[in-house]
Amino acid sequence: MKTMKRLSWLLLAFISQTGFSQQQPRQQPNIIFIFSDDHAYQAISAYGSKLTQTPNIDRIARQGVLFRNALVTNSICGPSRATLLTGKYSHINGYTLNEKKFNVGQQLFPKLLQQNGYQTAWIGKWHLGNLPEGFDFWRILNNQGQYYNPDFIGPRDTTRVEGYVTNLITQFSVDWLNHRDTSKPFFLVVGEKATHREWLPDIQDLGAYDDKTFPLPATFRDNYKNRIAAQNQDMTIDKTMRLKEDLKVHANYEKGIYGRFTPAQKEAFKAYYEGKVSKEFDEKKLTGDALVEWKYQRYLKDYLSTARSLDRNIGALLDYLDKNGLAENTVVIYASDQGFYMGEHGWFDKRFMYEESLRTPFIIKYPGVTKPGTTVNQLMLNIDWAPTILQMAGVPVPADIQGTSFLPLLEQNANKASWRKAAYYHYYEFPEPHHVYPHFGVRTEQYTLVRFYGAGDSWELYDLKKDPHQVNNIYGSKGTEKITAELKATLKKLILQYNDQEALKILESH
Repeated sequence: MKTMKRLSWLLLAFISQTGFSQQQPRQQPNIIFIFSDDHAYQAISAYGSKLTQTPNIDRIARQGVLFRNALVTNSICGPSRATLLTGKYSHINGYTLNEKKFNVGQQLFPKLLQQNGYQTAWIGKWHLGNLPEGFDFWRILNNQGQYYNPDFIGPRDTTRVEGYVTNLITQFSVDWLNHRDTSKPFFLVVGEKATHREWLPDIQDLGAYDDKTFPLPATFRDNYKNRIAAQNQDMTIDKTMRLKEDLKVHANYEKGIYGRFTPAQKEAFKAYYEGKVSKEFDEKKLTGDALVEWKYQRYLKDYLSTARSLDRNIGALLDYLDKNGLAENTVVIYASDQGFYMGEHGWFDKRFMYEESLRTPFIIKYPGVTKPGTTVNQLMLNIDWAPTILQMAGVPVPADIQGTSFLPLLEQNANKASWRKAAYYHYYEFPEPHHVYPHFGVRTEQYTLVRFYGAGDSWELYDLKKDPHQVNNIYGSKGTEKITAELKATLKKLILQYNDQEALKILESH
């Protein structure tokens, strides 16, 4: 009897210490994945932004977990979506470049959700060249989509819908939620167009930031010393950002993106951009640094005004979940397809394996699992998104998925010491549209080692603790020999782990 009592006591102690219980498995949660385009973490107040306030994205963070080191594996729009769907690197899922046709016939995790009782939908921006598979319902934008009166493609037709794209995506998402099969859990991707170039705000947000003057980033006038790739890119606010097309100075309102406007929409845009912005531009007669700084201010004002609608619509979706009794069993994820430059290094756009474009916002609220207001600092990759969602849904993760479920990082007593210590990255698109040399590299907690190849053949090494802005390339500097050798060994190990044969050949050829 004493032996039995001791065994019972040990079992209870084990349960208490490990969190293991004999309760029924958690009900399959609903999952909403809000996926924006080019939304920088620097423009989200939950990440400490001093540029703007994003109360509804912050609301997800307050109720859930914010990842400070969520990284992408290829910082560009379409390939990031392909990685979400497959849990695999670009060289494995076959989608390394934008504007190609993604192979939707391959294994996609929404198909596995379908096979395990989920009702699935993708609404909004898709941008993968082919029509979706793995979704019971889809209504997607044509290619990049349009901000005003966009065309939506469905299984049976393509329809132009009057209105502002962010509002329409929310309306269609709510409509689908209202008419879904309520006997099944659901997985919904809300694919936002915002905040993609050319940054057209909703009419109600025109001029929302006109009373603000934004401070220049510390690296705004970066001279790109000792960085071959940075010297040769074509994505500066100074030379690349267009006055007419991007900043709407004396825009042609009779064709192009404005040709689809209604008379009322066109009148509102002309009143603001001609009556105020273009008039100011003409009066100032700016040149040199003053002109570049004016372009920067206009860029941020349009970008953040476009993001304002995005945040407002996220609030509408959260309110819908609350009002319809869905909040307690619905996982809400907010992420962007990659980071973006808000004037750092004098740039806009993405692509480079520098922090502003490598890191992407990622916030998740999982009721009953996530502790409100938690921050995770471990390195998480977008190949991890698919296996995590599968594990949430109770669906076995296929062995060929390259990512790892990050659910253990959400557990308060989990052993996080065994999580990855290094992340692998590979970017391909060259020379168009922004002349960023292809490159691959490794990022650890403290260091980033990058190998540019092709015409930009060079190495870069940054100590993120000493040089968080990444302006001092210390590759080849005295005293870096040991860490460089260690990082190169780690890089080769990751290349082999993820079976990147192209990178392996380049690495071994020098």
